[in-house]
This record gives sequence, structure tokens and C-alpha cells, in this order.
Amino acid sequence: MSELAYIHPDAKIGKGTKIDPFVTIEGDVEIGENCWIGSNSVIFNGARIGNNVQIFPGVIVSAIPQDLKFDGEYTLTHVGDNTTLREYVTINRGTADQMETRIGKHCLIMTYVHVAHDCLIGDHCIIANSVALAGHSIIEDHCVLEGLVAVQQFIRIGKYSFIAGTSKVRKNVPPFVKAAREPLSYVGINAIGMRRRGISDEVITRIEDIYRVIYVQNQNTSKAIGLVEKELPNSPEKDYILDFIRDSKKGIMRGNL
Repeated sequence: MSELAYIHPDAKIGKGTKIDPFVTIEGDVEIGENCWIGSNSVIFNGARIGNNVQIFPGVIVSAIPQDLKFDGEYTLTHVGDNTTLREYVTINRGTADQMETRIGKHCLIMTYVHVAHDCLIGDHCIIANSVALAGHSIIEDHCVLEGLVAVQQFIRIGKYSFIAGTSKVRKNVPPFVKAAREPLSYVGINAIGMRRRGISDEVITRIEDIYRVIYVQNQNTSKAIGLVEKELPNSPEKDYILDFIRDSKKGIMRGNL
């Protein structure tokens, strides 16, 4: 550990972790083993960082929320094992709503990404340069958000989804899909991403059949759900997609007109 870093004596630092010059680490911080904390990073109180995490220069972890309702409550920020935070990423800790902000395992969070308070990011996600996640966003496992995507507060993006660069996400994005255009629209299923993760062609075909009813046949949402329930075979993917849509109080993104 560099003598030029400030590390509060109460901070817990795991074995093999390297801390570069000009890093600041506050007292209520836990960092796992074999991490790297790049120069000029600041790790504020409430940070809980796993093992093998790479934090590049200028990153801010667990700053207080940019939320006027925040009243100093004790909240946390979790960063999972084997996740990489590239230069100048900013992550705010939670508020009384979720009590935490969480980034999962094996994620790549690229340069200048902002993760606001109470965001929950799953495992194996890739969040590209300059993405902005507003408070209470939920990004499920294996999602990819390309550069300059802006996600509105309280939005949920289902697992294995792909969001094209510069998109504005104002409605929930169901799982397994590709989303693009303005306003954000369905442009197909994320077949390439699913195959890369080992999902079989049989499962991909089932998912495609479900979204053909929901989006391609131009049914209204409630009628489409009824048709999927009645006409398509039962599967875990079907249950997950329909439960996601039913739970989407903000509504889901539109079809590709």
C-alpha cells in the first residue's frame, strides 16, 4: 500500500490488495482480497467491495446520494467479486428505499458511468461508457447497455437484454430482447447474446415465439398476454416474461412499428 494514500485505520483491507498513491479510503469500508484501487479514487463510508475487484483511477464509490430526501440514514454500496470499475465511474450509496446500491459479480462498468442511489445491477452485466442510471434502476443479470444510454428512475431491465447506444429508457425493458430507436422500441430478441451465454436454440425459439405474439402481431398488451398463456407451451421463460410484464407498473417499451 502506498504511503501517499490515506487509509482510515478502521478500514478492512483484504490480503493481496494493492492501493495506489492518492487514494482515500474512509473508516466504514470493507475491501476484499486481491483487489486493485487506482490512484485518486475515493472509497467512502458504506462501501463493501468483494474479491478481485479492479478499480481504475478517479473512481468514486459510495458517495452520499444526490437525493434531497436523503436524511443521513445508514446505507451501503456493494460491489461484487471480479467486477471492474473503469476510470471516473461514480456510484452513490442507497437511501431508505433500498438501503443499498448493489453491483453484482463479474460486471464491467466502463468509463464515466454513473450509478445512482438504490440501483441494483445483477451479475455479468456490461455497462458501456457514459451510461447514466437514475435512482432505483434495476438491471438484471447478463444485460448489455451500450454507450450514452440514459435510464429513467424506477426502470427495470430484464435479464439478457441489450440496449443500443444513446437510447433513452423511459419504460421497462422485458427480458431477452434488443431495444433501440426513439422512442425505445423492440427490435428483436437478443439471440446472439443468449447463444454466447450457452442458451440452447430450443429455448431461444420459445422466447422468439412469445415475443412474436407480444410485439410483432400488434396486439394490445393484455390481449397478447392472454394469447401467450393460452396458445404457447408452458416453460420457465414464458412464466418469467409474463410475470415481468404484469409487474411493470410503468409499462413496457413499445413494439417496432
